[in-house]
Amino acid sequence: MNVEPSVQSKLLQLAAVDAELTRIAHRRNALPEQQEVARLSTERNGYKDAAVAVEIGIDDLDRDIRKLEGEVDAVRKREDRDRGMLTAGTVAAKQLSEIQHELGSLERRRSVLEDELLTVMEQREAMAADHDHAGARLSKADQDLADAERLRDEAMADLAVAQQRCESDRDGLVGLFPADLLAVYDKQRAAHGVGAALLQARRCGACRIEIDRGEMQRIAKAAPDAVLRCPECSAIMVRTKESGL
Repeated sequence: MNVEPSVQSKLLQLAAVDAELTRIAHRRNALPEQQEVARLSTERNGYKDAAVAVEIGIDDLDRDIRKLEGEVDAVRKREDRDRGMLTAGTVAAKQLSEIQHELGSLERRRSVLEDELLTVMEQREAMAADHDHAGARLSKADQDLADAERLRDEAMADLAVAQQRCESDRDGLVGLFPADLLAVYDKQRAAHGVGAALLQARRCGACRIEIDRGEMQRIAKAAPDAVLRCPECSAIMVRTKESGL
């Protein structure tokens, strides 16, 4: 294949644009801002789970409190009933001892229930403090995640602008090359990542391998418009004044 040297030299511009597109794609796939979003999202979910667990614990304690309050109230009503009977003086002598015994049992039962209620209420107060702390952590995590997502979106927008600019530059370049040369370039780039590179100081700019003297002599004798391929990586080698031929 033979192509004017001036046209071949423009392959270096195309290769530079394609290299930048590759870097953009790599940065998008390994965006630090996205990694930070993923980290903060995992952290935020952990805080959310912790907050939900505390809420469930508070609900359980509230249910226990209501149950104990109901039991205390029921015992008090029975105490009031018994005292009312004793005060009224309408209790037969045979029942008096039974009522007095029951009243003593009720007072002891109420004392136990009130102690249990106090313990559960103290637990509920401590868990409420945990809930406030968990809520504060979750709120901060939400804000940190929102900030990280904003930075990620800004970075993605910058990459989109850069990609659009490169694609526009590429569209302006590809029309300069013969179809067969562009086909070779694109096939090489798809296979090895670099379609064309500068031959400089006996080294291929694509694979960076030094070319032996015998091959360099063959290259030096080649026609200026001959399209040459690297003997090692097959990339198109563009010859310029920097090639030292």
